[in-house]
Amino acid sequence: MLLLAWLVSLASTLGSLFFSEVMHLQPCVLCWYQRIGMFPLVAVLGVGVYRQDAGAVLSGLLLSAAGWLAAGYHFLLYTGWIPENLQPCSKGMSCADVDLRLIGFLTIPLMSLLAFTLIIGLLVAAHRQGVRA
Repeated sequence: MLLLAWLVSLASTLGSLFFSEVMHLQPCVLCWYQRIGMFPLVAVLGVGVYRQDAGAVLSGLLLSAAGWLAAGYHFLLYTGWIPENLQPCSKGMSCADVDLRLIGFLTIPLMSLLAFTLIIGLLVAAHRQGVRA
């Protein structure tokens, strides 16, 4: 389970970098907060897989929970559940602008929210099983 969580974090990090560096989609403030939660997961979970370290599960859960909260807020802002005047993006990129839709409905905040949810689920399962890659 820990290995799967690491693979999801790696794919999410590479996807995020692809969107910003290759597709030139500028990240907003909330995207940066989500990156702060996701990018270190690659290292933390990677070391955890290598060492079979139970501490990586707790660290991963804390980072994932912070990223999940940012992604959830961003998704609610994107979908209009939270008014734009409550967005933290006052300068630069708007957090409510829809820059990308894959398969008609998959937005960047939704992909981030799904990735963090999957990682949290996998880390909880890894904790219950005892850490095994």
